[in-house]
Amino acid sequence: MTSTLFILNEAPYGSERAYNGLRLAGALAGKEGQQVRVFLLADAVACARAGQKVPPGYYNIQLMLGKLVRQGEVALCGTCMEARGVTDAELIEGARRSTLAQLADWTAEAGKVLVF
Repeated sequence: MTSTLFILNEAPYGSERAYNGLRLAGALAGKEGQQVRVFLLADAVACARAGQKVPPGYYNIQLMLGKLVRQGEVALCGTCMEARGVTDAELIEGARRSTLAQLADWTAEAGKVLVF
């Protein structure tokens, strides 16, 4: 099994870096023999907030991330969450608070690491 780690740093809306990272992660997760992990750092922790409302026809990061939770693993930097006032209760189901130590482990285990 091939393991790919996606590290996202950008806010969910404003630029399309998080969107593009999650698009690629979703496409890869749909392939047989692929393990996909997503780690959210900095402003990207807002990607995992539940209850996002976007205009009709606009991409929804919450829904994209929700699909990845079901196909892989999604973790958030706890320090980044605290700095931005994001609580565990606000997260989508399946996304979890984590640590830099976990990111280091995932990085060491990954065959590929992509940063957005």
